[in-house]
Amino acid sequence: MTMPHARSANSRSAAASPLAAGLAGLLATLSLVLPSAARAEVAITDDTGQRVVLAQPARRIVSLAPHVTELLFAAGAGDRVVGVVAYSDYPEAARALPQVGGYTQVDLEAIVALRPDLVVGWRSGNRDAHLGRLQALGIPVFLNEPRSLEDVARSLEQFGRLAGSEAVAEGAASAFRARHAALAARYGGQPAVRTFYQIWDRPLMTINDAHLIADVIRLCGGRNVFGELSQLAPTIGVEAVLAANPEAIVASGMGEARPEWLDQWKRWAQLEATQRDNLFFIPPQLIQRHTPRILDGAEQLCAQLEDARSRRPAAGNARD
Repeated sequence: MTMPHARSANSRSAAASPLAAGLAGLLATLSLVLPSAARAEVAITDDTGQRVVLAQPARRIVSLAPHVTELLFAAGAGDRVVGVVAYSDYPEAARALPQVGGYTQVDLEAIVALRPDLVVGWRSGNRDAHLGRLQALGIPVFLNEPRSLEDVARSLEQFGRLAGSEAVAEGAASAFRARHAALAARYGGQPAVRTFYQIWDRPLMTINDAHLIADVIRLCGGRNVFGELSQLAPTIGVEAVLAANPEAIVASGMGEARPEWLDQWKRWAQLEATQRDNLFFIPPQLIQRHTPRILDGAEQLCAQLEDARSRRPAAGNARD
């Protein structure tokens, strides 16, 4: 007895105004289009606190620092990078990309000619005037400034969001954090080693505790003897190094080869680092670039500081 009633209801529905059917179709279409549009927009705050908004994930990115280039590739966005600065030499694919000058002297015309929908800059490396000119031209500029190892992982995630390569970026960030944690567990509790990190010799430059490299030193159980200085990369004198009397001196230089000036510290026999042959070298691309490879440099530094501990006099530890 219920069947005829059901058929009657269906018949009334079928006879309803075409307007209802049209509205239903419109709603269905909007339900597909609106979420898609919401997903397309990218809004993210950069490392200077500036809000950067893209209508959709970037497809033409110009990198203004070698470490930014490497991070973009590690985050799965390498195929979206259309321009880089000098010394963007990793990974190998980055070497073939058009160059737009150096990070301290970018070629604005070359950047504009590449028609980027995003420029990723380096806050403490690029000139404010250049960045301001790009922003004045209406080009979105995202500024990167990692100061800790966790910031490297966060940068990977940010770049993945900017380029729409979140899956790759999140995997890379997770692997980085796991490796970081393993090094911290192995070396973090070791007795402190008073460490002087030398960036260059003329002028004699080092880093303070706000620098990313200082975070690597802490990871390995070291203590930066110039950590309390106010400048991020201060210039110091030989007398200051002699007064600090570091137990280990770690230098970088310009390339793969150990710099000759590292061994000049042997002239000061009173230095603990000299007495115990704790003059160490790490290639700059493994410790001075804010990229996943910095953990390669960290592994080298941790091993070197372990060597320094093993060379301490048997009677006791060096002073903290």
